[in-house]
Amino acid sequence: MSTVDPTTTPAGVAPASDPSEDQPHAQHGYASNKDAYLRRLKRIEGQVRGIARMVDEDKYCIDILTQVAAVNKALHAVSLGLLEEHITHCVVGAASEPDPEARAEAINAKVKEATDAIGRLLR
Repeated sequence: MSTVDPTTTPAGVAPASDPSEDQPHAQHGYASNKDAYLRRLKRIEGQVRGIARMVDEDKYCIDILTQVAAVNKALHAVSLGLLEEHITHCVVGAASEPDPEARAEAINAKVKEATDAIGRLLR
């Protein structure tokens, strides 16, 4: 089983564009928790490898499904954490834009990004 490449997206899901990617000084909302996110994702990666091993070893299907559910729950927790970081950092940051017209546009864009992400999580 291959590992997930974080630079690719699942089929049919367009990668989210982030204007701050073009700005080397911009910091993402999760930056202060980056190490914790990476540790959690490495742990999840290990769980996925364990599931592959279970399939390879012909383990009982319900035991495999139990592990799949645990991975889904762990990924869901990471997703919710990142979503919270987006709202508290990016949306709130957009609200601090001094120009009222630019502020409204920035807030709308960041809220749309969040709602689109929620929609993808709920599919």
